[in-house]
Amino acid sequence: MTDGPTTAPMRKAYARWAPIYDVVYDKLTEPAARAAVNAAFACGPRVLEAGVGTGLALGYYPPEAEVYGVDLSEDMLRRAQAKVDKRGLSHVKSLQVMDVTHLSFPDGMFDAVTAQFIITLVPEPEAALDQFARVLRPGGEIILANHFGQPAGAVAALEEFASPLMKAIGWSSAFKASRVEEWARGTGFMDVVELKSLFPMGFFKLMRIRKKN
Repeated sequence: MTDGPTTAPMRKAYARWAPIYDVVYDKLTEPAARAAVNAAFACGPRVLEAGVGTGLALGYYPPEAEVYGVDLSEDMLRRAQAKVDKRGLSHVKSLQVMDVTHLSFPDGMFDAVTAQFIITLVPEPEAALDQFARVLRPGGEIILANHFGQPAGAVAALEEFASPLMKAIGWSSAFKASRVEEWARGTGFMDVVELKSLFPMGFFKLMRIRKKN
């Protein structure tokens, strides 16, 4: 796959982050990642990890899962594959370089699609969500674990002040949960069934979006 005009900067950024990603994010994101894994597996064994990164969440799945991981970054995927090989994670069926806005999987293949800490970084998030919905079976769920900016109030003002720092570490407070909710309503066949706060102090949120039968 060649770099497109929107994905090339992301690939370069991920290549820089890959060597230190686990050190920076592992403990901070683990509770939210585990919550996302549990919610995804509750839908059924076959799960797509969109933006699997270095594979931090792959070890959280039970052995009976069937996990397929995709990521834009070859550097990240090499580290994910090393984890799979070292830990013998036989439930991980494939790891592929793939743009989440152009998934090559067939329609309705997965019981759940989980995207952890990436949806606010994708240049075309609605296009990614369209693809997640396409490869999801009826009754399955998209599971997002992410930081979403507060819609208003003192916390929103603080986030706006800290936005340059937030952007530098890969989170955007300008992206609100309402954007995903509006996308779901617009499809006519996706329903947001849960939005809950997670560690630390509600900074991360878990959103479950179910595909109608």
